[in-house]
Amino acid sequence: MHAWLLDTVVLFGAALAILALCYRIRVSPVVGLLVTGALIGPHGLALVRDAENVERFAELGVVLLLFVIGLELSIDRLRAFGVNFLLAGPLQVLLTVGAVTALAAFTPFTVGQALYFGMVVALSSTALVLKLLAESNQTESPHGQLALSILLFQDLLIAPMLLLVPWLAGGDDGRGGAGGAVARLLIGLLVVSAAFLLSRYLVPRLFRLVASTRIREMFLLAALFTCLGGALATESLGFSLALGGFLAGVVLAGSDQSHQVLADIAPFRDLFTSIFFIAIGMLLDVRSAFDQLPLVVAVALGILVAKALLIALIVRGLRFPRRTAGIAGLSLAQIGEFSFVLLQAGLATGLIATEQYDLLLAAAFLTLLATPLLIQFGPRLPWPATDPRSAAAAAAAAAGQRPSGHVVIVGFGLTGRHLAHVLRASALRYRVIEIDGRLVRKAKQDGEPILFGDASRLEILDHAAVRDAAMVVFAISDPAALRQGLAAARALSPSVPIIVRTHRLRELEELRRVGADEVVSEEFETSIEIFTRVLTRLHVPRNVIRTQARLLREGSYEMMRSASPSPEADGVLARALAAGTTDVFLVAEGHEIASRSLRDLELRQRTGASVIAWVRDDRPETEVDPDHRIEPGDALVLVGGHAAIEKAFRLLEHGPDAL
Repeated sequence: MHAWLLDTVVLFGAALAILALCYRIRVSPVVGLLVTGALIGPHGLALVRDAENVERFAELGVVLLLFVIGLELSIDRLRAFGVNFLLAGPLQVLLTVGAVTALAAFTPFTVGQALYFGMVVALSSTALVLKLLAESNQTESPHGQLALSILLFQDLLIAPMLLLVPWLAGGDDGRGGAGGAVARLLIGLLVVSAAFLLSRYLVPRLFRLVASTRIREMFLLAALFTCLGGALATESLGFSLALGGFLAGVVLAGSDQSHQVLADIAPFRDLFTSIFFIAIGMLLDVRSAFDQLPLVVAVALGILVAKALLIALIVRGLRFPRRTAGIAGLSLAQIGEFSFVLLQAGLATGLIATEQYDLLLAAAFLTLLATPLLIQFGPRLPWPATDPRSAAAAAAAAAGQRPSGHVVIVGFGLTGRHLAHVLRASALRYRVIEIDGRLVRKAKQDGEPILFGDASRLEILDHAAVRDAAMVVFAISDPAALRQGLAAARALSPSVPIIVRTHRLRELEELRRVGADEVVSEEFETSIEIFTRVLTRLHVPRNVIRTQARLLREGSYEMMRSASPSPEADGVLARALAAGTTDVFLVAEGHEIASRSLRDLELRQRTGASVIAWVRDDRPETEVDPDHRIEPGDALVLVGGHAAIEKAFRLLEHGPDAL
């Protein structure tokens, strides 16, 4: 029996069982993968005999994960994050490294070791945080966007950090001491420069050539060849495989085919990344961790608390509200997956001892286990109110001119701006609440009646005069803040109509229970828009389409949420499709049928549809003359079955030859 095959079957079987359990008890899959590794690894039940095979798969997972990160580092994406990427990211990394280095100054560690520990702690888990934010629908929230921009900056630093590890180890790696480290760093910079040159000139052309063959297998093989070839090239130069994967991704990021490469490589990335998390669990020495459990817990708690506070202070310093700052800090407080890569690199170069490696590994493991709880419960915590000075300013602005009969718009994103524009054009009064200071400053410059504040707070909603409002509209992307703000608005005014926008249909019932009068689901309304356009193209009468949409909305979206649509909704549409319908065809300049008569067209004989009237110069004519000459500008009123109307439109649009 092949030992590697047995190990693989055991690994996948154990992962399936524990992930099924995680699904039942609603625990993050990443936590399940980590626990799987700890259980079946050499320090647990030792079900996997050859851990080296798993480590090879895990290393491949790191290469593919870094390859994908490199693919996503386009200039356009970095520009979209703006100040969050340019300020929050660098400040978080520099201050975290600085704080850890300062603390290590009171210990026997060298400066190089202190800087190394700072780099390990500074990184957060991109894979875990983004997955958890997506699962809880927090990606588009203010703290979600902040976390994403900081994580993206951290990912950008992985390659330089890997290059710095031998440098910090000094001459202990046997490669020429400090001078050798300098030479290797310079070589690394040359490799990075060469990668960018390749990305600009050579690789995009090669991938365009491969894509032109339209052979999917060839395209996928080219992507894998680029990724693994880059990893092999950097390893041959004395660097890590992970660095090569990252640079290969950067090379392809500038090509037109990067999105297709990302889509094709994603299944491989997900598989090997899962193995990577299992391998991390297998690295954990459970007995050693239990032997020094108080110290492990103390280090893990210290990292979580210190890192969360530091990130929260940085975000708060950038004038974000306390709630956003606090949740962003909790979301990024863990030690990331690439910290494990740095730990292994530090152990290999002799920068840290085995005891320090085991301690940091166990502490990092605990921080990852704590992250799902922090991200899940962070938005639900009773965060302090907005800065009292801002609240006082809002109160002063509202005093003496407290509005009534106005619309309160919560959130000034795309939906909020569109609504404000329509209300202003309709000469209707409104007031906006927005938590993003930059949006508030710009809106004030444009003369918008906007308040800065957290709309989940009762005081802020009161400053916007919710009690006297004609309506409140919530158009924010933070699910937890939406629920809290909705409850607060309903507490202020039990009777004010409240309309809520949400992304997902499954949140409908909860939002109605909290107090929403109407919930607009983007997911559902998109489906309404699509079927409306489909039925319109099929010439279903507009009143039938409107009835169908109304039935769906009044039925609490049951048709879209259940596997089988309701018989009532089905019946309306079935009757409409079985009956005949009418439609109007406008004859434009240059149409094939202009100057021809109805008799010449033989419309009824060819299509089964009839012209029952026409409109010319706003004057309807109901007595149809077969010899009527059709002129540009005529609107022909057609009647017939759905198939007949469709054929008639083809004939009128393109002439008799179209049939």
